[in-house]
Formats: sequence, C-alpha cells, structure tokens
Amino acid sequence: MSTGIWLIGARGSVAVTTIAGAAALRAGLTEPYGCVTELPHLRNPAVPALSDLVFGGHDITATPLIKKAEALVAAGVLPARIAAAVEADLAAVQHALRPVPQAGTQYETARLIAADIDDFRQRHDLDRVVVINVASTEPATPPHPAHGGLATLEAALATPGDVLPPSSLNAYAAFTAGCPFVDFTPSTGARLPALHELAIRAGVPYAGHDGKTGETLVKSVLAPMFAMRNLRVRTWSGTNLLGGGDGANLADPAANAAKAASKQRVLAETLGYQPQGTSLIEYVDDIGDFKTAWDLITFTGFLGTAMRMEFTWHGCDSALAAPLILDLARLTTAAHTTGRTGPLPELAFFFKDPLGPIDRTGAPTPRDDSDPRGALGSPGGSGPSGESGPSGALNSPGGYHTQDGLGGVPHSLAEQWAVLVGFVRGLADG
Repeated sequence: MSTGIWLIGARGSVAVTTIAGAAALRAGLTEPYGCVTELPHLRNPAVPALSDLVFGGHDITATPLIKKAEALVAAGVLPARIAAAVEADLAAVQHALRPVPQAGTQYETARLIAADIDDFRQRHDLDRVVVINVASTEPATPPHPAHGGLATLEAALATPGDVLPPSSLNAYAAFTAGCPFVDFTPSTGARLPALHELAIRAGVPYAGHDGKTGETLVKSVLAPMFAMRNLRVRTWSGTNLLGGGDGANLADPAANAAKAASKQRVLAETLGYQPQGTSLIEYVDDIGDFKTAWDLITFTGFLGTAMRMEFTWHGCDSALAAPLILDLARLTTAAHTTGRTGPLPELAFFFKDPLGPIDRTGAPTPRDDSDPRGALGSPGGSGPSGESGPSGALNSPGGYHTQDGLGGVPHSLAEQWAVLVGFVRGLADG
C-alpha cells in the first residue's frame, strides 16, 4: 500500500530525522529502535510497510534537506554514515516539498494547500496520504464563533483575516483533500467542532496531540504507580531545558504556556486530582537538539510519612519523535483504510494530551464522576483521596475534546499500550 506522509514543517529537525530514518531503515542501515509498530505485538499486514512510505510536505523555510541533515550530524542527532548513505533519498524528497502557499483569504489558502497534497498523491500514484503536523508550537487559540460549525466556518474563511491558526487551517486542507490528519504538537489542529464535522463528512480519521517523547512519557509510567499504591502526591514540579528550534520557539511566552499546560495534564487525568507544581520550560541554546528534564515529586505515605522522588531525563528530541511519526503515519493510514472516521483515541499511547471520544455533533462527551473506578480505571474520575478530577472540556485547550469517565482515554502508559494492541489487532478484522 503506497502511503504518502505530508509533513507540515518538512524541513525541521523532526521531519528531516524522520525522512532520513525511514530511508536508513529501508536500506537496512539501522535497527528500528523506537518504532513500536515493529514490535511483535503490533505487526499487522493491515499496517503499511516502511518500504511503502513516500514523503512530501510544506515549510516556510527553504533550507535544503541535505543541509539540514548536515546540521543534524554536527549536532549529534544523525550519525554521519547514515546521513551520507541517504543523501540521494533526501535529494529525491526535496523535489516533493513546497513552500507554504498564501492567498487573499484562508479559504483560498486552504484550497492551495489541498491542491499541493493532491498533486503529491497523483505524481507518486499513492493509495493514501496522511498529513502530519510537526511544525512549531502555536499559542493557544482564542475562541471564535466560526469554530462551532462547518457552514459558519467556511463562510468566515472566505472573508479577509485569520479565523483559524495555521495548524487548524492545515487540518481543514487535509480533510478537504480526503486525508487523515495527525497533530504531533500542542497546537489546536483539528480540535474544533467545525473541523470534526468536516472530518466526518470527508470520511477521514484524525489523531493527536502533542507527541509524548520525554518527561511526560516518564510521568505516564510513574503517576499510575502512585495512584495504584494510594500514595498522595503533594507536589510534582519539573524543569525542562530545551535547545534547537523547538526551544527557541518555546521562548515565546504564549507558546510556552500552551506546551506547559499539555505537559501537566497527564497528572490530573491519571491521579484524579492536580498536585501542586508546574512544568517550567527554558531555552538553552547550547544543548542544541537535546533536552534535559529534572522532576521533583513529594508524596505522603502511611502514617503521613513525607517522602520524595527525583528523576532526570536527558534525550534527543528528534530521535525520540521521528520513530513515532512513522508509527502514527502507518497506524492512521491503516485506520483510514478500514473505514475509521473522526478522532482516534486508541492512539493515546503516543500523545501527552490525547483526543478523547466526542458525540456526533462534535461536542464533548460528558464525564461521569460516578464511575467507581476512579483514577485507577478512568482518567477523569475520583482519585485515591476522593477528590474529583478536573473536567476535560474545561481543561483541554480549545475546550472541545475531552476524556470521559467510562469510555474515555487512559493516561497510564500501560493502559494505553493495552488499548493500542487491541486497536492494531482489530485493524485486520476491519
């Protein structure tokens, strides 16, 4: 099944690492470390092979892919031997990249974006194309009356001015081109009722958001431990040091706030209450594409004994993210092939703030606080302390998608893994 991956931010570090990594895997130059779809539990003939993937995309910059790869080698992200071996592959993908189009209205701009995607599909004779956003994080999007319904949105898009942020405009264009959309960033993306309506009309699935690659990945393993052992977490604070383009972008306070909110949400959803503490993000140019996170957790045990835990995570952001981009492209394509439409909460395993189920109108699914399973069985129920968890609709950026009590999205990595395995097994049946 020939599958196109159309990358928003195609000349960035994550995108180029993904493209180079896929070429290296096809050539047998490396092992598929980090690609969960290569694990025995997730191998499925319904999932496109790595050899079936073709890349294209948009970017606002014109940096040649080979030059970006050279920079990633210098930064210690790409091994020099792999970058040299896949140079011809990068040059080939270079011809499939396009500058971000601009027009007088967002409606016309979206039509041009969709036309580029459709041209990519036809030129490469692709069975399907999935659009994946790996661009810079946007500030949180303020509500707009046009976000609530497709007819109102399309009328507003036809007038001058910006109705949608870039991530959502790309989701709109993807859906109009008949393509699934995956948001690997904390940006708004497809999380608007009007865009859900369009996805259903177009018969395409979507997934997101904010790829879980570092500190939050650890949180999704540790937080369930505290909940299951009935240990009361009093504070959970983290300091994140980032370099590279992502760190530079997050130096903007609005983008920083959107990212920090996404990173903390897993705690409330898993524990059933929000401990004190924040996730601080600081740009440190000298560490380049790497990131370091230091977390301090204080908690209360039996007889009120006060205890603490600390951990440090040091990783390469692009090398952690790239295999997940390949996984998400393959799984979303398989879901599209089997007829899935709308959000894919089964892919929560990959995201810090995963999309939950919504009703047919695009409204949030009500959270059921009467669920007796609490934090151990549902992300929005009552925690071990008996305190009610936060409302997903009020705590999700954009306020539209939520995790509900009974049929919602777990935030424990182990539970998410079980859901993912069941989802992949079901793809063959579909």
